[in-house]
Amino acid sequence: MRTLAEIDRHPLVPHDGKLICREAVRAIILRGNELLLIHSTVNGDYKFPGGGVQEDEDQQSALVREVAEESGGCVIATPQPFGKVQEYDFPTEKEFTTFCMTSYYYLCEIEPLLGAQQLDEYEARLGFVPEWVAIDAAIKNNLALLTSGKKIERWVKRETQVLEIVRDELIH
Repeated sequence: MRTLAEIDRHPLVPHDGKLICREAVRAIILRGNELLLIHSTVNGDYKFPGGGVQEDEDQQSALVREVAEESGGCVIATPQPFGKVQEYDFPTEKEFTTFCMTSYYYLCEIEPLLGAQQLDEYEARLGFVPEWVAIDAAIKNNLALLTSGKKIERWVKRETQVLEIVRDELIH
């Protein structure tokens, strides 16, 4: 899968050494010029539905599960690969030198009606709700958060970069 971006969460984070890695999957769900995104009613940011791939599942299964949990959406066709983003950070585990998070983005089709969400505790605490949003509005919103000086979630930079690529390649 092509690399969309590489992001260093801190300026001096190494890209080699003893890595601890995590994989996540994220859904790009289009309806005209709108995307189904997850809006945090607490922090105000928009993100793609998705999350971590568990040990016992492949990326496709994780994507179907995560879309259902976060948005209530039911994936109805085989997701198509779009690209990946790699993020590097300092790990919390002392025995590692680098934390590497790879997010795999897939184009997804879902049934028109959304079902009930099944949020994790932290997702509920952040007030996650699914919303159909015009892509330019989501980008403008996230860019305002990025330049606000407020403490924001680590995913806002990544998601905003991918939103801009989706807009440039799939919408405009």
